[in-house]
Amino acid sequence: MSTSGDLWTAWRGRLRANWVALLLPLVAADTLGLFGGPFPVLLVIVTVALALLAPAESAKLAPFAAFGYAGYGLFLQHAVLMGESPQVTYGILKVGSADNAGWVLPQAAAFLVAGVWLLGLTGGPGGGAVRRAVAQLRGTDGQPKTVPALLLLPAIFLWEELFSEQLWFGWFAVGRVVALLLVIAAVAFVVALPRAAASLAVVGIGLLGLYGALVAGHRLLTSGVPIPTPVPPAPYTTWFYGAVPLNAGTSGLPAVVQGVALLGFAGLLVPRLVTWGADAELASRAQALAHRVDRLTQTRTGATEVAVAELRRIERDLHDGAQARLVAVGMSLRAAEQLMPTSPDAALALVAEARETSSRALADLRDLVRGIYPPVLADRGLADAVRALALDTPLEVTVEVDVPEEPPMPVAAAVYFGIAEAITNAVVHSGATTVLVHVAHAEDMLRAQVTDDGHGGADPSLGTGLAGVERRLAAFDGILAVSSPAGGPTIVVIEVPCVLSSAKTSSC
Repeated sequence: MSTSGDLWTAWRGRLRANWVALLLPLVAADTLGLFGGPFPVLLVIVTVALALLAPAESAKLAPFAAFGYAGYGLFLQHAVLMGESPQVTYGILKVGSADNAGWVLPQAAAFLVAGVWLLGLTGGPGGGAVRRAVAQLRGTDGQPKTVPALLLLPAIFLWEELFSEQLWFGWFAVGRVVALLLVIAAVAFVVALPRAAASLAVVGIGLLGLYGALVAGHRLLTSGVPIPTPVPPAPYTTWFYGAVPLNAGTSGLPAVVQGVALLGFAGLLVPRLVTWGADAELASRAQALAHRVDRLTQTRTGATEVAVAELRRIERDLHDGAQARLVAVGMSLRAAEQLMPTSPDAALALVAEARETSSRALADLRDLVRGIYPPVLADRGLADAVRALALDTPLEVTVEVDVPEEPPMPVAAAVYFGIAEAITNAVVHSGATTVLVHVAHAEDMLRAQVTDDGHGGADPSLGTGLAGVERRLAAFDGILAVSSPAGGPTIVVIEVPCVLSSAKTSSC
């Protein structure tokens, strides 16, 4: 039974693992300076309760709270520079008229960036796309250094901010519709045409950087030092270049710095667009190679386990079968030797018993050899080995073989033992009366199918026979598939990649 100390430790562990949840009430507390009335206080209380009682869920909500606060900051920046006079506190500054208005947008941009970072960190909705985009930029997690298509969305956002007055406050509803359609089109490009979206993003960022370096640079050279307390601009005269508002009272230096940074970023991404195809092919090959290495590691382990199990079976069969019978033969011959002078008839009986026991030991050794490597398979090939197997089965077995040339012996042995296991299961477990075995080779694939008319219900996970066959086939990249619905029929399919040529050039 859990104690209060255990519950306290578990709660602290959850809160420590989801420390981002503590940012949710901090963002809610920032609304105290934005709105009047009881709503901000109630919001703080609710977010504190959520962070303490459901830290994992609160951590996933924190990025969207940052997005909401950033969005309000953008709206506030527009409202102030459009001539409105809200008396609010945003972030660390009190905003009134145009006082401190220039610092609203950088704070909003900081919250926006923090929201994106937290989204990728917490794994909330959309977090996977953010992590993939970062992996593409950095060239990590098996991703080549390419341009993430998701970069088109911030590029569209920056361009919309450049024409924000006309889009959001001009042209009435038309501007808002245009802005919304641009966002929808960007999302469609990101999903349907990622390479085209990446190219548009690089072009857009480059042109935006060129705009800042030229237009804002010209403004810097011609306007000089800005007015310390600018007069609120008239409507439709304020442009937003990234995190910098461009108006009569704003210095062009921050815009120039921002433009040069955007130009440099676009220049860094252009070579990645040129080598996009080669990098993607290289990454695909590297990923395929990694999967191949993992597969080879698994099959090597499986092949080792099969070999060890086979050695144990051989040791057990020798110990319990042939070895025990040979020991009995030796004991019978020794007893016969002792009885020969006094009781010849008893000695002859012991010799006859020893002869019979030696015959059984020889049969055991032959069965053991067949289990290791059937002589008929080596002497007459896979087709005749399967037919011989069918003749020894107490069921009506039909064999169809369409293999123009003999497969490599290791592959033939693996397929043979798979067919033998399927037929044995049909005899012992399924209650079948007929079995159909079809073996064929096509398109460098050796395929065997064993179908019986039994009652079905076979499950490879419940036994060791088919599971062992599956591990044996895995060493050759082969697969075993079983379809056995209740009522039958049971179909066992074996497929092994194999090239039929000479014994020296066959591969699997």
